[in-house]
Amino acid sequence: MEDTQYNVNQPNPAIAKLVFTIREKCRMCYTCVRECPAKAIRIAGGQAEVITERCIACGNCIKVCSQNAKVFRREIDPVTKLIQSGAKVIALVAPSFPAEFADIPDHKVFVGMIRKLGFRHVTEVAFGADLVARKYKEQLDNGLPAISSDCPAIVSYIERYYPDLVGNLAEVVSPMVAMARVVRSIYGVDSILVFIGPCLAKKAESKEIDNAITFRELREMFNDSRINPKSITPSEFDPPLSGRGAIFPLSHGLLNTMEVTEDILSENVIVAGGKANFQDALREYEQGNLRGHHVHLLCCEGCIMGPGMSPYLNTSASSNRYAKKARIINYANAKMAVIDRDEWQKNLDEYSKLDLSRSFKSIDMRGVRPSNEQIREVMFRMGKYGPGDYLNCGACGYDSCEEHAVAILSGLAETEMCLPYSIEKLHKYIRELNISNEKLATVQEALRHSEKLAGMGQLSAGIAHELNNPLGVITMYSNILREEIPQENPIHKDLELIVEQADRCRKIVGGLLNFARKNQVNITEIDLSELAEHSMNSVVIPSNISLILENHLINNKAMLDYDQMTQVVTNLIKNSVEAMPEGGKITLSLSDTDETIFIRVTDNGSGILQEHMDKLFTPFFTTKGIGKGTGLGLPIIYGIVKMHKGDVKVDSNADILKGATGTTFTITLPRKRML
Repeated sequence: MEDTQYNVNQPNPAIAKLVFTIREKCRMCYTCVRECPAKAIRIAGGQAEVITERCIACGNCIKVCSQNAKVFRREIDPVTKLIQSGAKVIALVAPSFPAEFADIPDHKVFVGMIRKLGFRHVTEVAFGADLVARKYKEQLDNGLPAISSDCPAIVSYIERYYPDLVGNLAEVVSPMVAMARVVRSIYGVDSILVFIGPCLAKKAESKEIDNAITFRELREMFNDSRINPKSITPSEFDPPLSGRGAIFPLSHGLLNTMEVTEDILSENVIVAGGKANFQDALREYEQGNLRGHHVHLLCCEGCIMGPGMSPYLNTSASSNRYAKKARIINYANAKMAVIDRDEWQKNLDEYSKLDLSRSFKSIDMRGVRPSNEQIREVMFRMGKYGPGDYLNCGACGYDSCEEHAVAILSGLAETEMCLPYSIEKLHKYIRELNISNEKLATVQEALRHSEKLAGMGQLSAGIAHELNNPLGVITMYSNILREEIPQENPIHKDLELIVEQADRCRKIVGGLLNFARKNQVNITEIDLSELAEHSMNSVVIPSNISLILENHLINNKAMLDYDQMTQVVTNLIKNSVEAMPEGGKITLSLSDTDETIFIRVTDNGSGILQEHMDKLFTPFFTTKGIGKGTGLGLPIIYGIVKMHKGDVKVDSNADILKGATGTTFTITLPRKRML
């Protein structure tokens, strides 16, 4: 064994970026946030970004991402170049390999395949596990319980998030580093060491390893080099060979390697594996509940569940756990059945003399917790005003609403990650969108009416102008002839009909001119009550119809065109009268606010058919019989109201099966004319 000096504290000082997000694949499910024990994932702009300084390289986010948006740093090319350079490249294979390479049942074929890639030597890290287990057993026997330090992700987690417990970490290197020191003592310090295993954190654990690849990457190298197990010459691992260390990858593997019973009454050893379990154990250890016990922590539920294992496409990783465990046990039993125990013990005694110690450093990433007032403010923004609103559903990736709020204040999360908040926000947007759509539909309808009225106004003005002169001549000469011819003459009645119809034409032309008039309003301050009374008195009301005024005005004054608004109200009352040939009730209602006036004319007449509602303000459309209407009354009303910057709405029911029939016209006007 060569006399070699080691730096006993060689964690890689450079913070390596090991895990990445492929932004195009990220679907914002927040599963990675939920599964990250270090909360090292920042959500920004709806994308998950790994924060290198906080990341402990546990690989949980890679294992749970169904979209394969999380990937790790690949080392295939650097390792291939090292091999091709002719350097003395030595493989250090993790003891979990039987769980991964079930398709290669003979471990000697597996070793031969690695040699075929060009590795000078192939050693097993399980012997390093034997050495480390002996060190832990010595500490336990000497009453020096501690927190195990063989899992690099756990060490990184404690250094960053439980820095006060750094002094409680066992100052023993991991099996990988222990084996690295053994290999260099055998093959020289110029050896190039490549670790092969299931763990991502190993890629940045120690500078004593030149490179590290996962089992996934090793499979890819086999495929790229077209290495077929059938054409390989079997080969054994290079010595020193391992013993019980082969069982190390299991969740209780360290205990078995130490030959320590799991009987909690006889040994002070507690094992916790998996994200939730190791975090709970650390919390209790910090509280002092576990002092005096040796605590063995694993970030994964055993190394056989590491992120560097190949994913199983047809079944979940958890469903393969026991099959993997069985393969490790079978391999370990087969190994122990043929091992040369004397040789193994000799090697164990010899290499136990190596310095297997290490130290740790505090890298406190906890930060300062925001104040309760700041947290409440964020809660309010998410619509959480009291404990009853704290659902703690975990959809955001955080265990509680308060943790989510702290993450938002720390720049790690966004308010939109809260599912109830986002759903409520979506509902609000939908409601606002519906209102906007309704407003848009109203504006579009008003625009269609305005365009229609404008076109008809131009046409009407032209028609009225052309008809005025001939109608004047017809009216004048028909009246002259009627006066000259005696009443007993039969022609006299014909002349009376001509005069009557000419007068009707004159009224139609007058309506056309009135309809075509634009922005010709004379705005003055008027009394609305007086306007209503005058309009009611201007209409002849049949005896079988009652006309009622309901005046709810707070302020009678308004800026309107008195004559034109009288025409509006009068025409509406006349329409109601004509809609009730059998009699009924008409109500003229006035109400207001500080800025708006409402004029409603309601009748209980026959109502307006639904198919006619869209045509009401169309010029020349009328539901009255031939010769009883020009179809200009409502368009004129609409034009006058629009010139006053107001609005007209109609509610009507003509189907007695749906309730009482009748119609209500509502005129909405600004109290002061809007220029």
